[in-house]
Amino acid sequence: MLSKRLIVCLDVRDRKTTKGVKFKENIDLGDPVEMAERYYREGADELVFYDITASAEGRPIDIDMVREVARRIFIPFSVGGGVRHLDDMRRVLLAGAEKVSVNSLAVRNPEIIAHGARAFGSQCMVLGMDVLRVGESPAIPSGYEVVVKGGRERTGLDALEWARRAERLGAGEICLNSIDADGTKAGYELTITSRLSKAVGIPVIASGGAGAPEHIYRVLTEGAADAALIASMVHYGAYTIAQIKKEVAARGVRMRLRW
Repeated sequence: MLSKRLIVCLDVRDRKTTKGVKFKENIDLGDPVEMAERYYREGADELVFYDITASAEGRPIDIDMVREVARRIFIPFSVGGGVRHLDDMRRVLLAGAEKVSVNSLAVRNPEIIAHGARAFGSQCMVLGMDVLRVGESPAIPSGYEVVVKGGRERTGLDALEWARRAERLGAGEICLNSIDADGTKAGYELTITSRLSKAVGIPVIASGGAGAPEHIYRVLTEGAADAALIASMVHYGAYTIAQIKKEVAARGVRMRLRW
């Protein structure tokens, strides 16, 4: 059995790590490069960087930040936000990232997933999905709709169908973020996480809502996720990565422990 992964997410705005609740009322927390190095040393399995305003502002990712992160850490990390075409993906990967996350771009142009997979390999292509619970309907049979632009724009796409399509196009992984749970520290959205994890054959990263090791244990077991994304738990100093991993492992989940 493969070990479950614990991934730290750093939302970046104006070269600062920022955090909000349900994509609103963000506050700045520190330098993303310095925070990345700290989490690497503390035992994070991977890191994810999202430039949360790049797509909405129509600008590219901060490639200098990507290079600086790559010089300081020696674990995989992915980058999303401001990726507009294959050349942007190439720049991010050449700067040292292992993976590129596409979200709004893939909704506008799904074939970019296939193009990226052919050019760089499916292992480099992560589909970022922000989902909103809207209730079941003929148009959204799962009851969960994909939204883009930081939750500001609804797409009319059903979350499960979009995930299946992305897998067919060549996505190697899906990062599923629940806007309803994001930043609340009340636990992951287990229903959609479990349904989506069982609907696709590629790894699913659960995101949004982690506030305690119990939440991570539940999303990795009940939610059937392959990895759990955390932010607030460590950004605000409530837990260390070592504490989280030890507590989850003590309950029978295989984790990558360094201690």
